[in-house]
Amino acid sequence: MNKADLVAEVAKESDISKDSAEKAVDATFKTIETALKNGDTVRIVGFGNFQVADRKASTGRNPRTGEAVEIPASRVPKFRAGKALKEACNS
Repeated sequence: MNKADLVAEVAKESDISKDSAEKAVDATFKTIETALKNGDTVRIVGFGNFQVADRKASTGRNPRTGEAVEIPASRVPKFRAGKALKEACNS
C-alpha cells in the first residue's frame, strides 16, 4: 500500500472526500515528524510508539576498497509496534 492507497482507504472508511483525507493523512505525518524532530515520543495506544534514537559514531568498511570509513553519529527514527497491532498481524 502506498500513500495514494492509504488516502483512498481513509476517505472510504471515514466517508469523506479524497482531498480531505489527503489533508488529514499529511497533517498526521507532519505532526509525527515535528514531534520526533523536537525529541518527543509519539504513543498511539493499540498501534505503537514512534521515537528517536541516537546512534553512536562508528567505523565501517568500504565494501569496494576495504578502506576504513568513519560513520558519524546520527539520530534515527524508530517504531515499536503495540500489542494490538502485533496481535492483528498474527490473526
